Amino acid sequence: MMNNSNRLRLTWLSFLSYGLTGALVIVTGVLLSDIADYFAIPVPGMSFTFTFLNTGILIAIFINAWLISVIPLKRQLTAGFFLMALAVLGLIFARDLRLFSASMFILGLVSGITMSIGTYLITQLYDGRRRGSRLLFTDSFFSMGGILFPMLAGTLLARHIDWYWVYACIGGVYLLIFLLALCSDFPPVAEKKSRQSPSDEKWGIGVLLMAIAALCYILGQLGFISWMPKYAALRFDMNALETGVLVSRFWFAYMAGMWVFSALLRFVDLQRTVTLLAALSTAAMYLFINADRPELLRYYLLCLGFVSSAIYTTLITLGSQQTRTNSPKLINFILTCGTVGTMLTFVVTGPIVATYGEKAALFTANTLYMAVFVLCLLLGFVSKHRLYGHDTQ
Repeated sequence: MMNNSNRLRLTWLSFLSYGLTGALVIVTGVLLSDIADYFAIPVPGMSFTFTFLNTGILIAIFINAWLISVIPLKRQLTAGFFLMALAVLGLIFARDLRLFSASMFILGLVSGITMSIGTYLITQLYDGRRRGSRLLFTDSFFSMGGILFPMLAGTLLARHIDWYWVYACIGGVYLLIFLLALCSDFPPVAEKKSRQSPSDEKWGIGVLLMAIAALCYILGQLGFISWMPKYAALRFDMNALETGVLVSRFWFAYMAGMWVFSALLRFVDLQRTVTLLAALSTAAMYLFINADRPELLRYYLLCLGFVSSAIYTTLITLGSQQTRTNSPKLINFILTCGTVGTMLTFVVTGPIVATYGEKAALFTANTLYMAVFVLCLLLGFVSKHRLYGHDTQ
């Protein structure tokens, strides 16, 4: 039996799993310069090592379904705790990039698997509209990690505390996850239904447009948020605390936008709305990049975070409405393309920064947002969501 207290513990475990991944991914931009100084290498060269973090997350998403069916959830989280501790110790004692990169890969793998477990638990513990609202609240913890930990990182760096203690604090989140796992009973893993045959329905060109848009959006968002702190520090002579607050403001507005648009999107045409939001996001980012006064940055960031918050989820929802019946493979395809964008963040932006500087990386992100707008505009000519606008709750 699943009693209320056990359900509550597992729900909070799911919330924290998203906060953990959000903290690891988003704090990179605030710490990048200090880590580069620590290892005495240029910032663009240092950025490539964070590809190991993003690759670990991508691999975790690919092996998630297999792991859940083979290894009990509590055992996965227990192993994850010890791997997390090992990775944090590796960062603390790292004196060369090989150990640092290996530790980053382990952090990515553990956080990706843990976040996948969190998603699985929510889908098992709740159904119907409660599942939709819980998934939305769970996803908002990713943004919450982006609010709290950049501010924490900025505060620690301003006090001349070494960067690796930020990752030790993030490890504290996994300690809470581990403790919740120890005192909780997990639901049994549901067996796959062998009688359910896969749909032979063709996806259409609209799905390809949405998948490319998802990749461009995530690549543009993380490219912007990773290099924005360094750009603001150089352009306006900001310290680590001030740039950390800028990142936190973006994610605060992003989280607020998720909640607002979750209530509004059911009343509007999704394709037209996502096109408008992509256009507004492109404009807000352009204004931020070209701002000549530091006091304007906060307003442009708040606007950018708010209007861009619904783009990714709306693309996924539109994807679910391209076929007569919901297709999990179609949704996973779009999600995977978005995750590939995460992995490519520093692969694409690192050489640009090395050659042309941080502002060029931000303009690249702006161009990617413009590409999302164009793709969403083209989607209006081929999307089937008006025919198959079935309930996606």
